[in-house]
Amino acid sequence: MSFEMDSLAARARRHAALGDPARLAIVDALTVGDASPGEIARALDLPTNLVAHHVKVLIDAGLVVKGRSEGDRRRTYLRLRPAALAALAAPPLTGVERVVFVCTHNSARSPLAAALWKRRTHGAAASAGTKPAARVHPRALAVARRHGLDLDPAGTAHVDDVVRADDLVVAVCDHAHENLGGPVRPHLHWSVPDPARLDTDAAFDAAYAELADRVDRLAPAVTAGGIR
Repeated sequence: MSFEMDSLAARARRHAALGDPARLAIVDALTVGDASPGEIARALDLPTNLVAHHVKVLIDAGLVVKGRSEGDRRRTYLRLRPAALAALAAPPLTGVERVVFVCTHNSARSPLAAALWKRRTHGAAASAGTKPAARVHPRALAVARRHGLDLDPAGTAHVDDVVRADDLVVAVCDHAHENLGGPVRPHLHWSVPDPARLDTDAAFDAAYAELADRVDRLAPAVTAGGIR
């Protein structure tokens, strides 16, 4: 993964500006409507000179803008910049054609993750293994049924036969992350414990829950970037 340093610096400035409780309170107040500095001072019970200082920091960070009243031109109003708040989040992953989830045996974590991804995003997804088993684990099939997912019991495959150059590869186990090499490098790594080691329903339920949470966290970043 690569990061644009200019973008990171801008985000860091905004996060720093929000690091003071008073400034965060000002942003909270402006979330629902515009206000003059005097109105902010009265609402938050702060001295006007302190509000002026905090407002300057927020303006310099690009979070707030100030404009003259169209009524009494001597007054100014503060307005929040929602786009600047949205930009505090990590940038989206762009140009994703398909997401491929990889684990060692392709018998539990990766097929569950692919099925979750399809249901969550309606986007293209596949799964594969570095040493694929002959069949999907029975407990993985069972946990999938409990949550309304459909897995193919014989749907395992080797990573070399599945992954394409334009895929976003997510290694959902440590072994796959550490062993994948050459042209099939994982782009992302989720350190999800192997439920087959304990081979209990509870272990498979825990793996499912973690994968579902991880999918929910990744999906907005990919869909915001545009699944092509």
